[in-house]
Amino acid sequence: MVQGVSLSTLATCGKSRIYGSPFEPFKQSHITSSTGKHLVWNKCVKSLVFIGYPFASRQRSGFKVEAGWMFRGGEQELDASVEQSESANEDILMFFFQLDLATRVQCALNMEEYDIAKQLRNKLTEVEEEVIKQKQSKRGMSSKSEAQDKALSVIRLRSDLQSAIENEDYALAAKLRDEISKLEAESLAASAKALAHENAQYVFRLGQKVKHKMFGYRAIIVGMDPVCSESSSWMENAQVKKLSRGTAQPFYQVLVDVRAEPDLLVAYVAEENLLVPDKADKGRFDHPYMSFLFYGMDSAGDFIPIKQLREKYNKPRHEIPFDPPTDEDSGKS
Repeated sequence: MVQGVSLSTLATCGKSRIYGSPFEPFKQSHITSSTGKHLVWNKCVKSLVFIGYPFASRQRSGFKVEAGWMFRGGEQELDASVEQSESANEDILMFFFQLDLATRVQCALNMEEYDIAKQLRNKLTEVEEEVIKQKQSKRGMSSKSEAQDKALSVIRLRSDLQSAIENEDYALAAKLRDEISKLEAESLAASAKALAHENAQYVFRLGQKVKHKMFGYRAIIVGMDPVCSESSSWMENAQVKKLSRGTAQPFYQVLVDVRAEPDLLVAYVAEENLLVPDKADKGRFDHPYMSFLFYGMDSAGDFIPIKQLREKYNKPRHEIPFDPPTDEDSGKS
């Protein structure tokens, strides 16, 4: 997992902070080039950052993120903070890190710093491989493989079961039957998850402005999963089981307008809790990640995702239908 991100790719907002340690090759604060120059891999790679969520922390493969929302679960009234997602925020930061490394590789090549470019390219390759693994796991590829592995195990156990019955070892046969039943259930669940990922249909698209049905805040779609990919503890605190469509519906990573919710940067929201504004929303929208993820606003008030973001989710660019002016529009009789 990536262990650091350059601050040149991030803007800070409000009280947020995220920090981590650098990749092993960049523990020094500089790299000496073949020409004797120094490329400063700013100490920001040593301490990345987003301040202020003091209540919970997690160490994940060397990448530490502090989060600061207090979930309110049970029968208490929910507020917008329950949908704040640390993992969704990490996913976006990982994406920023990829973009930053790619930019630095190109910059080093332009400056003919080939040794540095090679080191950066190697690091970028590591990051890309990790991202691919995460994507496969998140989008059901691992579930499909898991289902196949369990199906093979069931076949082997059935053969052992037949041998146990022929040898009149009924205690072993009973044990094998229990194992087979358990594996068949697990295989079925994994197959269902993989199928859900393959056949997912999304109501909303990248860059689209939406509104939260319950909490009323404005947001922009920046990512999507066919089913809820959060932890069981997150789902429990957010009371996902109480949703009419449960976990088996698309969930979206959304950027929240910080003017309305200054402490809620990235939320993870079920499709049923989002709606499109009745009228085109061309109003101001503030968020520190905007300039990294979008080219700008289109004529309908939505945002145009950068090419890399569209490629991440394998989504085409949304084209706004062109309506030629009518005689009435042009003032002609």
